[in-house]
Amino acid sequence: MTPTLESVLQHPGIWRGTQRAQTAEDALPPGFAALDELLPGGGWPRGALTEVLLARQGIGELRLLTPTLARLSQADGWLAWVAPPYVPYAAALAAAGIDLKRLVVAKPPSEADAWWTAEQALRSGACGALLAWLRAADERRMRRLQLAAEHGHTGGVLFRHARAAQDRSPAALRLLLEPAADGLAVSILKRRGGPVNKPVFVAMPQAGMARRTRSAAPVLSLVHS
Repeated sequence: MTPTLESVLQHPGIWRGTQRAQTAEDALPPGFAALDELLPGGGWPRGALTEVLLARQGIGELRLLTPTLARLSQADGWLAWVAPPYVPYAAALAAAGIDLKRLVVAKPPSEADAWWTAEQALRSGACGALLAWLRAADERRMRRLQLAAEHGHTGGVLFRHARAAQDRSPAALRLLLEPAADGLAVSILKRRGGPVNKPVFVAMPQAGMARRTRSAAPVLSLVHS
């Protein structure tokens, strides 16, 4: 191998199929050591789309993200939530350290509007992170989100049902979550560097992040404590 080619392969944006990507400067650590160790760069990819797949909501998926969201809310960017299925539970979010003044919740009137809103939030560069609960997913729509995340250098998290695990996806990271005693079993289905052979257990405290009532929030609202 020539020195020139070797130097190219050492670039942080280049990864090989047998290696994890070396992108620490573009990753946001989840704050759970067992998971941090397995993610490329040690965290959620920034400027890329992450899929979180689960059979049912409320198993701890938000608690997996709250340490990162709390850190991001202390910066200048907004935390955008698009089409959450339940009313965000402000008291629990605040207790987790999230600055509610930085949280924006969008409830678009249609699926097309929801996808458009998520794409614009990622592309704008004004958001520290996007969380979206979108239906009618297809590869074209998801690729637009991935490209928007790259453009805005924003981390996007798309929540989907576990049955989508067999679908093709342009997301940089795909996680399948399953409930486990006092935590979650996290299967890494896709990452830069290849999947992980077995689930990793992530322990976490129990806390509610959303009320089990359908939201009657306006299209765009700021969540206050």
